[in-house]
Amino acid sequence: MPERDAVLCNTMVSGLGRSSRFEDSIGIFRRMVSGDGPKVDCTTVISVLPAVAELQDMRLGLEVHCLAIKLGFYSHVSVLTGLISLYSKCGAIRSANLLFGQIGRRDLISCNAMIAGFTCMVSHPSVSTALTTIYIRLNEMDSARRTFDESSEKTLASWNAMISGYAQNGLTEAAVSLFQEMQMSNVSPNPVTITSILSACAQLGALSLGQWVHGLIKSNKFDSNIYVSTALIDMYAKCGSIVEARRLFESIPNKNDVTWNAMISGYGLHGHGQEALKLFHEMVSSGTPLTRITFLSILHACSHSGLVKEGEQIFKSMKRDHGFEPISEHNACMVDILGRAGKLKEALDFIEGIPGDPGTPIWSTLLGACMVHKDTNVARMASEKLFESDPGNMGYYVLMSNIYSSDKNYPGAAFVRQVAKKRNLSKTPGCTLIEIHQKPHVFKAGDWSHPLSRAIYAELERLNGKMKEAGYQAETMTSLHDVEEEEKELMVNVHSEKLAIAFGLLSTEPGTEIRIFKNLRICLDCHTASKYISRVTQRVIVARDANRFHRFEDGVCSCGDYW
Repeated sequence: MPERDAVLCNTMVSGLGRSSRFEDSIGIFRRMVSGDGPKVDCTTVISVLPAVAELQDMRLGLEVHCLAIKLGFYSHVSVLTGLISLYSKCGAIRSANLLFGQIGRRDLISCNAMIAGFTCMVSHPSVSTALTTIYIRLNEMDSARRTFDESSEKTLASWNAMISGYAQNGLTEAAVSLFQEMQMSNVSPNPVTITSILSACAQLGALSLGQWVHGLIKSNKFDSNIYVSTALIDMYAKCGSIVEARRLFESIPNKNDVTWNAMISGYGLHGHGQEALKLFHEMVSSGTPLTRITFLSILHACSHSGLVKEGEQIFKSMKRDHGFEPISEHNACMVDILGRAGKLKEALDFIEGIPGDPGTPIWSTLLGACMVHKDTNVARMASEKLFESDPGNMGYYVLMSNIYSSDKNYPGAAFVRQVAKKRNLSKTPGCTLIEIHQKPHVFKAGDWSHPLSRAIYAELERLNGKMKEAGYQAETMTSLHDVEEEEKELMVNVHSEKLAIAFGLLSTEPGTEIRIFKNLRICLDCHTASKYISRVTQRVIVARDANRFHRFEDGVCSCGDYW
């Protein structure tokens, strides 16, 4: 052909490479670079890199890399992916890792480029660690663990990658188990290990393990590390020890924004809105830079304490005084503040003022407020938006069905359940964890799998008798309408929270505080029952659900029935 344009030449470079004619592919590329043909463009660089990688020609690869920088193609994701593949196949692990870290949004192709290059060298410790990390970023935890287990020499970095990966993906029990295995392997942890395992403890509510890790921190003199100290504050707050969290907070001389945020967030989780507000103003006075997370934490605290006026003022000041444009999470907090306070019309007006599509979290927040205040009309509007934008989320169908049931609109509740059934959706099973003598025990509703089940159910029956004498009546409004009232009561009586509390009463000395952790929002009946149990047994019961902490003492909850 007398004339060849860039498209034709790039096609030949790419096609020859795919046909394993690597030298010929590189030959055409060299002619283009020398000026014998059309100019090299981004596609040319992308097309030739696979051929260079297959030949493992490191020198030529460096030349192509330099050319990409010179021509301004360096930041292109496909160019970076090609270079990653090149360096990893040439054994330049550090260079490949550096480039991998420069990709803002890593897709499957860039991750696979790293994996393909490393597979042949998986026995090398640094390669194994890098490969494990990539699998974790792809959320392929089974592949990550397999690579980790097959490594001939596990480095501290590889242990940290796996523990952190488990914690970040919500596999907290696996994170704790691996950390314990690491201890038995006599591998000394570093601050990265500690922050990861504390995160797992916080998610799991494993206070005793968190306290043991705290002792490990002291013995290794990690106390001065600000990130470790902040992780400790977060752990204690999320495990129910807000007083210990504050004590640690006060002991840190040079607090950063993350430390302040952790403490404010902790107060919000416990429903201590006024304390959170006071701390927020102290943070402003201290000169510590505020962040979007700061405002998210304080708005969340306001929403769980009914501080409507204060929340509105802070929301306005975020943009006016601090230059932060509200994002979806901030807007959702404002809807929550208004909705929980029963100001559903104001919440709707606020949503209408949000530019563009408000988004699923905001409509979800509004639907939750409708459940609290039994507003079927607004709930119907919110649920329609949610069923359209996120049709696979069973939680919205359950919530809407419960709202209809509370309003005695049983045909509406049945219709919503039927839609969910047609879409093959299933409800997330509720479960409650209680830790006794450093050992976790998990219960589900109607669970008979525990070795002490007979004693637990007997204790529950004894408690029900005492509670009814004190005035307790089971809350059955949201139960199935086609079930007899007596059966409804039996259903709510064996919820996982009650089983865990009964087991806790059997397994601890009188006067001992009972701590339970629920994966979902605590139901109205269990909330009411827990207040009565605290009164008839003279025990303090601390419950953490998906939203916040509840402290039941002498028949009263710390949330003031506002949750």
